[in-house]
Amino acid sequence: MTRSARHRVEYIIALGVRRVVRLLPNRAALAIGAAIGLVVYGLDRRHRQVAKLNLLAAFPARTARERRRISRSVFIHLGRLLMGFLKFGTMSRDQMRALIDVEGEDRIRQALGKGKGVLILAGHFGFWEMHALGHSLLIGPMSVMVRPLDNPFLNDLLERARGATGTTVIHRRGGLRRAMRALAANHSVGFLIDQHIHGPDAVYVDFFERPAATTSALAALALRTGAPVIPVFTLPLPGGRYRLVYESPVEPPDPDDPDANRVFMQRCTDVLEMYVRRYPELWLWMHRRWREPAPSPSEVQAGASADSREART
Repeated sequence: MTRSARHRVEYIIALGVRRVVRLLPNRAALAIGAAIGLVVYGLDRRHRQVAKLNLLAAFPARTARERRRISRSVFIHLGRLLMGFLKFGTMSRDQMRALIDVEGEDRIRQALGKGKGVLILAGHFGFWEMHALGHSLLIGPMSVMVRPLDNPFLNDLLERARGATGTTVIHRRGGLRRAMRALAANHSVGFLIDQHIHGPDAVYVDFFERPAATTSALAALALRTGAPVIPVFTLPLPGGRYRLVYESPVEPPDPDDPDANRVFMQRCTDVLEMYVRRYPELWLWMHRRWREPAPSPSEVQAGASADSREART
C-alpha cells in the first residue's frame, strides 16, 4: 500500500470512529478508549519498551511492578484522551461547558488584564487537547503552536476539531509572526514544550535530572513581548469531566542574562516536571524525550532483571 493510500484508509477509519462516538454517551466513549489503550499496550512492544526505559531512568527507586503499572496506565489514558477528544468535538457548547471545571481562573484573567496576551505553557500531559477547546470556550481566543501530522487528511480533521470552539492552529515552522500578532491582540498562545527538537531554536534543560532538548521560542517570545507565561494542566475528574488548572505565572529571568532563554525554559520545565511527578500516569512516557544520554547498560540490565524476577512471582 502506498503512503497516500494508507493516509486515506486512516482517514476513513477515523471518520467512522468519530461517527460512532457521536452516538455514545461520554462515559461509554471514555470506557472504549480505555479498552483500546489496553489493546495497544499489549500489541505495541516498541513503544512499551520506550516507556519502560524512560520510567526506569526517571523513577529508579520504584519497583519494576510499579513502573509497569504506570506504563499500562499511560496507554489507557491515551486511549481515553483520543476517544474523549473525538466525543468532545461532537458536543454542543453547553454540553462542553457542563464537563469543565476551572481552577485558577483569576490567574489567567489577571494575566490577560495586562493587555500583552498570554503564553500558555503546556505539555503532552493529561487531557491537553481538551484544554485548547475549553480555554477558547470559557476564557477567550486561543492559538496553539503545533507541528502538522504526517497524514494531511487526519491533520485537517484534527484542525477542524480544534476549531470547534474558535481555537486557531499556528504551524510551528514560520509561525512566530502569527504568534506575535495573536499576543498583540491580547489573545492566548499555547506551546507544548516536552518534545525533543533539534536546530537553532533548541536549548537543553534538565528534565528528571537528565538533559532534554526543548524549544526556546516560548522564552524568546515572552522576553520580547512581556507576555506572562501561565502553566496549564488539564486533569480528569470523576464522571468523564475535566479540570483546567491555571498555575501562577513563571517568573522571567533578567533579560540581560546571556543565558536568559535557557534559564526561562528551565523554570517552565520545572513546573511541568512537578506535575508529571505528581501524576506520572498522565504523561507521554512512550515519546523518546531524552535522546542522549540514555540509561546506562547496568541500569537497563538491573531493570530487566527486576522485571524478570517479578514476572516469576
